[in-house]
Amino acid sequence: MSVPEADSLSDLEARIHRAVELVGQLRAERDAAIAERDAARNGAGAALSEMQKLRDEVEEMRGERKQVRVRIEKLLGQLDRLSES
Repeated sequence: MSVPEADSLSDLEARIHRAVELVGQLRAERDAAIAERDAARNGAGAALSEMQKLRDEVEEMRGERKQVRVRIEKLLGQLDRLSES
């Protein structure tokens, strides 16, 4: 083998080595991105669940507030009748 062929073979080996390192790095970055995406999806799912829970709680409280309002209006009506008599 002549010197130029040996140099080109060394260059090829170095390029292949860099390519292998780059592929490994890209795979690690891909895996990290997938893990981050999955964590974000799980977080979003938990947030949606919490939001629905809070919506239900607000609706329940609105119903309770309406019941309290009706009861207070009845009591005020009874007080008005007492003061008129």
